[in-house]
Amino acid sequence: MNAESLAGDYAGFFIALTTLLGLVIGSFLNVVIHRIPIMMQKEWKRDCCELLAIESQQEDGTYNLLKPDSHCPKCKTPIKPWQNIPILSFLLLKGKCNQCSEPISARYPLVELVTGLLSGYIAFSLGYSAVAIAALLLTWTLIALTMIDVDHQLLPDNLTLPLLWLGILVNTQGLFTDLQSSVIGAIAGYLVLWSVFWLFKILTGKEGMGYGDFKLLAALGAWMGWQALPLIIILSSLVGAVIGVAGILIQGRDKNVPIPFGPYLAIAGWIALMWGDQITQGYLRIAGFQN
Repeated sequence: MNAESLAGDYAGFFIALTTLLGLVIGSFLNVVIHRIPIMMQKEWKRDCCELLAIESQQEDGTYNLLKPDSHCPKCKTPIKPWQNIPILSFLLLKGKCNQCSEPISARYPLVELVTGLLSGYIAFSLGYSAVAIAALLLTWTLIALTMIDVDHQLLPDNLTLPLLWLGILVNTQGLFTDLQSSVIGAIAGYLVLWSVFWLFKILTGKEGMGYGDFKLLAALGAWMGWQALPLIIILSSLVGAVIGVAGILIQGRDKNVPIPFGPYLAIAGWIALMWGDQITQGYLRIAGFQN
């Protein structure tokens, strides 16, 4: 039995296993989304205190993605292993802390659910392959970046830059595009938004986006090649328009309030990853360039 037939026989098992893994990764992403901005803030404060030659007033103790252990933010009760099962624990606890009844944000199981569903879809679409494994890593990182940007209007370098280099690395094997297109995509992705940023600033005197957006588009270019950039930019604009209008109409959001662009890039990048070829071919047929 060859590897291809073996993968076919166990396709359902692989999809189910990947979905379950996605749920677990989603639980970990909640930690990443919450802690990385705090870790960055602590680092900035330490650097400022060192620069100003003053004593840091930060609390002692290790703070990273692993320590301290997860606990209730109100009563500080440690979260037991059975209380940390993706989605299921939220339902069993009825959405509140078992000790002090502090409500647990519904966003935690939602992130777990979305991560699980997207992971399962990748397994279903791409099968057991190196491409699927790489696509999972990209997807998980995009989810974390999306939620951090929503919360803090921040795209951390310690996520965007490794994602960029990983995109070039996987394409040394030509998983998504050739290496030359990957490198050009990284450069072009950065320069496109960098140019828009400065043009907008010169014309209006305002900053329309952050440098993290440049790095995220550079990372997407590294993963999918420069050929995917026009589609990603168009899709991100469409996604942004739809979500922006919906926010104004449904939530009454002030149209003058800045909206992070990173989530739109992330969503557009994932759509381009999974359906980019079909979208491009469909457009060419509608435009009459193909029969």
